Amino acid sequence: MPRWPGRVGGVRRSLSEIGKLFKLGRIDIGLSDPGLGEFLSSVTIWDVTAEVCRAASGLDFRSDPADELIAATSVHGVPLLTRDRKLRASQVVPLAIR
Repeated sequence: MPRWPGRVGGVRRSLSEIGKLFKLGRIDIGLSDPGLGEFLSSVTIWDVTAEVCRAASGLDFRSDPADELIAATSVHGVPLLTRDRKLRASQVVPLAIR
């Protein structure tokens, strides 16, 4: 059983990243996919707040601003699930899987 039951979500900026990656052919599911739409309607989507921006300034890596904001959403107490090597190497960002 996960340590974070019922806590699944993402930052709004993730939605534009999904659209961009789909357009570039780097992922197979786009924002118009019905399954993704159903999933997104069942999770929390967090805004980029001052709290998230403060957390981004304390990260132990540098990446593009979108990735930094996505990583900083861990301030909501939900570990990050990512395949990004920079984010996975972080000692600050709590990860769901190392």
